[in-house]
Amino acid sequence: MTIFSPASETETGLFLYKDKEEQNMEYEDRKVKVTVVESHCPKYKEGDVICFTGSEIDKEHSDRICMVAMNALYPFIYAFRRGGKLRNGPYQCTDCGETVKFTVENMD
Repeated sequence: MTIFSPASETETGLFLYKDKEEQNMEYEDRKVKVTVVESHCPKYKEGDVICFTGSEIDKEHSDRICMVAMNALYPFIYAFRRGGKLRNGPYQCTDCGETVKFTVENMD
């Protein structure tokens, strides 16, 4: 697999592609759990959860999924997946006038 490597600029200003192993890049991919802690939206109730295994939604262990809420939360979900040290929340959906607040946490 090749990835873009902006640190390897050539004399012509073009970028080179290197193998992942050549770049020696390592990263974590943790399981993440999103929990509804407050909801005034008909799509979610307090206690609903959405679980992620890597970039995939664990459908077996998840409740309803609103794509607008996931769009608002995904930057935080991604940071937790990669081992980021963020506060667990609350994080809020930006879609509607009804408040929905979530916590995000690592599962492992």
